[in-house]
Amino acid sequence: MGDFKLVATSAMGLESIVNDEVKALGFETTSENGKIYFRGDESAIVKANMWLRVADRVRIIAGEFQATTFDELFEQTKAIPWERYLSVDAAFPVAGKSVKSILYSVPDCQAIVKKAIVERLKIAYNRVGFLDETGPLYKLEVSILKDKVTLTIDSSGTGLHKRGYRVGQGDAPLKETLAAALVKLTRWNPDRPFVDPFCGSGTIAIEAAMIGQNIAPGYNREFLSEQWPWIDRAIWEQVREEAEDLAKYDLPLDITGSDYDPQMIKVAKENAAGAGFLDLINWRTQDVRDLTLNGLNGVVVGNPPYGERLGEIEEAEEITRELGRVMKQHPSWSVYMLSSLENFEKLYGKKTTKKRKLFNGFIRTDLYQFWGQRK
Repeated sequence: MGDFKLVATSAMGLESIVNDEVKALGFETTSENGKIYFRGDESAIVKANMWLRVADRVRIIAGEFQATTFDELFEQTKAIPWERYLSVDAAFPVAGKSVKSILYSVPDCQAIVKKAIVERLKIAYNRVGFLDETGPLYKLEVSILKDKVTLTIDSSGTGLHKRGYRVGQGDAPLKETLAAALVKLTRWNPDRPFVDPFCGSGTIAIEAAMIGQNIAPGYNREFLSEQWPWIDRAIWEQVREEAEDLAKYDLPLDITGSDYDPQMIKVAKENAAGAGFLDLINWRTQDVRDLTLNGLNGVVVGNPPYGERLGEIEEAEEITRELGRVMKQHPSWSVYMLSSLENFEKLYGKKTTKKRKLFNGFIRTDLYQFWGQRK
């Protein structure tokens, strides 16, 4: 078993949630902007991919060093034991980025890193000529920030937000990782009702159901590192078996997703079926004005229309007013809304208990939190 330095990458503003997730898996962490670092063996790589709901991907840090010349970049890259990771027939494209560094030409840095690794592997495997690169895929990245080089290998492949259940989406779909983060920020638990009145393609409600029944987000998908010969198939099988044992498929949940657009409800139902929740989540075609809430101490979570274009802004503002009116009748319920409207509190008619800055893609938004009076 090896010991690897790993990093779970995160969207801006979600680092603390990913940090908590990694700790919950039993690892000690350190974190900085968009990165949560931890150490572990092969099973750590598998578990992190299987269970992290809010992280973007899990990378292995193969090497870190300072470099201000191409010679330094070449020699220090070559000094890394790449044969530990890459088989003789490994395919290993090298992506790159450079910020505030002397070595600013990304294509040159990519080419030099590639050449250095080829040289290292040819010596390690006693090869002459070309390496054929017909075997397992390893996606490498050279990242240079203020002359510090970090070389990583992506163990996830497709981003972790790709859970495998989404067959359809609307115009502005919420990433599954952000949807899971919104659910986690509410501290909702399965014995309380949960409603998304702007459900669109259903992502928030589906992520809530996965959290409620403790279903591993990576359970129904494949990962790039499953192809790697040095991670034993038995580890993947064991982690999947553990995930199956920990799932609470029979736990009843009170989750509702509603939207004014019947077409989106149709898409949401298809996505829920893909996730195995078709009969578990209640779907309704409903305008926010007609929102009905049953029970006490529930949670309303949503990503209402932002109104990015003129004419739509007035509509988005009116929706916010209507939501505020409805929620006045339900003081025990807590409300969490992700919005780019700067006058959201004024429109909603209530001062927020807490506000958190988050990015929905490239749109700067705030998560407005209105905590209910528990009964």
